[in-house]
Amino acid sequence: MRVDIEGITVTLGGRDVVSGASLTVNSGEVVGLLGPNGSGKSSLLRTLYRAVKPRHGVVRLDGDDLRSLTGRQAAKAVAVMLQDAPTDFDLSVEETVLLGRAPHHASFGRDSAEDLLIVADAMQRAEISDLRDRMVATLSGGQRQRVMLARALAQQSPVLVLDEPSNHLDISHQHELMSTVRSLGRTVIAALHDINLASQYCDRVVVLAGGRIAAEGTPAAVFTPELIRTVFGVDVRVFADDIAPVFAFRRLGGSSVPRSTGPTPHRLEQKAASTHD
Repeated sequence: MRVDIEGITVTLGGRDVVSGASLTVNSGEVVGLLGPNGSGKSSLLRTLYRAVKPRHGVVRLDGDDLRSLTGRQAAKAVAVMLQDAPTDFDLSVEETVLLGRAPHHASFGRDSAEDLLIVADAMQRAEISDLRDRMVATLSGGQRQRVMLARALAQQSPVLVLDEPSNHLDISHQHELMSTVRSLGRTVIAALHDINLASQYCDRVVVLAGGRIAAEGTPAAVFTPELIRTVFGVDVRVFADDIAPVFAFRRLGGSSVPRSTGPTPHRLEQKAASTHD
């Protein structure tokens, strides 16, 4: 499903936190939104799942105005995984993931055998099958994040919106999550704070600064030392890698990035720090 963001402006507290943002995400494309704190990433994402109504502009799904859809139609089209999973669920993991099937049910519809199979597959993809009977409130932050991923996967929506999905996850599960998301073939729009994850898993990246789109394109084209210095306020050293470029950062005016005394860094996430949103 294609997503067209057309001239979106979001105003909160009398201030434009997103100003005239326009972006097209093609069907099956994985696009990362990056930028410093307050750049407007989460506010822009919220317009994609109707949590925020833009002051100006429109979001279209395959040409249809998102705001013209019913709640159920919108939920069938767009699934969301937020950066902080709720902790007050009085539900088990399996019951929580089953909530993802709600848009596909008639009123008061019961879960079918097919629903249970879809949920089992989603839990397996998110690596939480062994937590099936645990109460969500008893889980760690990283485990809750994977439950929310499974719920979004079970929704089977063609568009998947992720707001800092790697929050609370260790390095292994960050890569597992992004690899899983990329393998789905769905249209994915994700706010990320790790340039290295974005470089490895995104087809395109969009950098926001001050509520406006500052750059857009492939990770290799966008993540230049000049842009990173201007937007994020850090210096960067780029290492060649057979998967994706590896970025190591230091604060402006700080000491130089130390030269590696061992092999050239291979997989950045184990060798270098990341920027934070």
